[in-house]
Amino acid sequence: MKAKFLHTNINVLDTERSVAFYERALGLKVMRRKEGKGFVLVFLGDGATEYQLELTCLADRKTPYELGDNESHIAFEVADFDAAHKLHSDMECICYENTNMGIYFIEDPDGYWIEIIPPAS
Repeated sequence: MKAKFLHTNINVLDTERSVAFYERALGLKVMRRKEGKGFVLVFLGDGATEYQLELTCLADRKTPYELGDNESHIAFEVADFDAAHKLHSDMECICYENTNMGIYFIEDPDGYWIEIIPPAS
């Protein structure tokens, strides 16, 4: 399952745990990694450079980008909505569904909600 999105950043507690989650839940792969003093950045994408998810793990938590200071809302458009819903049901990470709108939200390992939507018609 491929997800379509623009660049965004999510702050995480455990980089490898979050990488494994997003690889499985959204079909992404690690595109590059950058480590510096007190932080680790991991960029995941679907192979197109314009689509990437940046996971930031901060060792000191003493910057404006503290855990929880993430993007206000992220929506992922999935090509096969039914297959995505089944995968996320199996992963037990669905935290909210709106069947009237045909959307649902999954929760990442740090408790951040991500909206899953079908392809635009």
